[in-house]
Amino acid sequence: MIRERYLSLLFDIPVKQAFTYRDLPAGEGAVGKRAAADLGRRQAVGFVISVSGEAPAGIESSRIKTVRRIVDKDPVFGEDDLALAEWMASYYFCSTGEALAAMLPSGRRASAFASFGADDMEGEGVAPAALELSAEQEAALSAITSSQAGGPPFYLYGITGSGKTEVFLRAAEFMLARGKSVIYLVPEIALSRQTAEAIGKRFGGRAATLHSKLTSSQRLAEWVRIRSGDAPIVVGPRSAVFAPVRNLGLVIIDEEHDGSYKSGSAPRYHGRQVAMKRCATSGAALVMGSATPSAEAWKLMEDGKIRRLRLSARLSGGSIPEIKALSLAQSPGCLSRELKEAIRETANMGRQTILFLNRRGFAYFYHCGNCGFELTCKHCSVSLTWHKAKSRALCHYCGYETAPPRACPSCGSLEAGFRGFGTEMIEEEVRRAFPDLRIRRVDADTAAKKGGGLEESLAMFRSGAVDLLLGTQMVAKGLNFPGVRLVGVVLADTGLHLPDFRAAERTFSLLVQVAGRAGRYFPDGKVLVQTLRPNDPVIVRACALDVEGFFAAELEQRRELGFPPYSRLIRFTLRSRDPGKAAAAAHRLFEFCRRFLPPDAGILGPAECPVSLIAGNYRMQLLLRGGNMASLHAAAGKALAACEQGRDPAVYTEVDVDPVSML
Repeated sequence: MIRERYLSLLFDIPVKQAFTYRDLPAGEGAVGKRAAADLGRRQAVGFVISVSGEAPAGIESSRIKTVRRIVDKDPVFGEDDLALAEWMASYYFCSTGEALAAMLPSGRRASAFASFGADDMEGEGVAPAALELSAEQEAALSAITSSQAGGPPFYLYGITGSGKTEVFLRAAEFMLARGKSVIYLVPEIALSRQTAEAIGKRFGGRAATLHSKLTSSQRLAEWVRIRSGDAPIVVGPRSAVFAPVRNLGLVIIDEEHDGSYKSGSAPRYHGRQVAMKRCATSGAALVMGSATPSAEAWKLMEDGKIRRLRLSARLSGGSIPEIKALSLAQSPGCLSRELKEAIRETANMGRQTILFLNRRGFAYFYHCGNCGFELTCKHCSVSLTWHKAKSRALCHYCGYETAPPRACPSCGSLEAGFRGFGTEMIEEEVRRAFPDLRIRRVDADTAAKKGGGLEESLAMFRSGAVDLLLGTQMVAKGLNFPGVRLVGVVLADTGLHLPDFRAAERTFSLLVQVAGRAGRYFPDGKVLVQTLRPNDPVIVRACALDVEGFFAAELEQRRELGFPPYSRLIRFTLRSRDPGKAAAAAHRLFEFCRRFLPPDAGILGPAECPVSLIAGNYRMQLLLRGGNMASLHAAAGKALAACEQGRDPAVYTEVDVDPVSML
């Protein structure tokens, strides 16, 4: 007679408890596997965290349901993964099941491999054989490879094109030669592909890639290959930090400043924090890098808590491009005369141009000159954007769309219409001005179209089949195009005055990063920055590539205002379809927070979020601010627990520890 076995399962739900199920008669269930089971009225996949021969005390055995099936042949997570999930649940105020779901790949049994080899790779940037290093690169590599376990993290701080990637790859080679594994994080899927190509050329079949464009079965197959030890080097965006490598020796975070390392949904983890936790647990080295570090990383470097390694020269024959700010105040169109002349000059030289505008669509707000009416989303407190190609006005938050009005819906005036400009309008103006150039637009709209994908567009541009690439921030980060002479920033001010204390930092980083695409292989690179505020200190310092000057001013302002990195934040966002209930819940939470907060911490709010309505949900926010995260975190936990009793089910509370976006 087969003895009954009971499985303890966690699910991807915001409930901090395990559920008990009966194992299948064949006894397939095991810790680390996933199991499909009935959860309420639906079927869900849970994570087996323990197996017992006894039913839990107080529960009748006859009432325990049997799992429907065991999903995995072999375990997909182990004790270390469960411990990391428990830490995430504690720190980010989520359930352990939600943390495991964020860590593990979805998909059924692994059936196909998504590996890549050197023969499959195309592209530029890093040679398949190691290059000769400069003296600065040698010094940086030596510091990394001679570091001791438990030492401070390293930061490879260098201008764009200074050879950071080669140092990363050499450090990875060093670790692999000693039987250790490497995780290489990049902020975007486009950069995953470019870095994967470089790693594939260098390391071949020992490398694996993890990102959301893989199918579920491909992602699970890579996961199994990594767990088995067949792929000791892993590259991917944020979620690759959870890769189940054996004997972790090094984590690399490229473009460390990038906001995409922070998850926007539960668990709201930051890839940098998780990497630090994994490195501390395993004794691995952590190496970050960027031409524009985050303010937090810059402060830690200044304080000596992160060791700064400098790279100051471009190594591929390029030099720092000429950067010039152009006022758009008197320009009749989206493109100034000087920028148009530079585009023509660049094309005549047989070279390429990148135009950057971080705003998609054709025009981004509707205004009536007669009565002042503005067309906003019926579900969100944001303006609708006109997408001319679709003949629709769209909301970029919830997806609501409507036909653009022919006259003002309020007063009937014909002096109403869409204003401002997005990438669609720029594309139209560029095609009209340069009918002979091969032009490609890259933004969220074109990336979703068949045949207009991001990777295809970038490959065409890299091969020289496109003369001018126009895009949003997809073209601004880390990409390496040898033929680019000119970069034009169509409007530098789009994110500068958002109601977010990080607005200046984001604008500065984006401008410096996009400027870094020019002149990487030739000494005649040129960057033209169009702006309505040519004398704004952020624009001036970005055009001067004055990173030190920017952070000196920015950190002083942050210190005076008491914002990170001089404080820590925990943000509560309370949302409900009833604005009164959202406000009442926010004030109730405020009272509990005030009761538990230490004397040296404070509360900002409650107040409406800057974007106060999204998808029909009214949003209120509350910010806890203090110098010590441990006491701040404890107070937040006590306030949430106290709020749980009598909580209004019509209100949902989001908790964001160390928030990146404040909108």
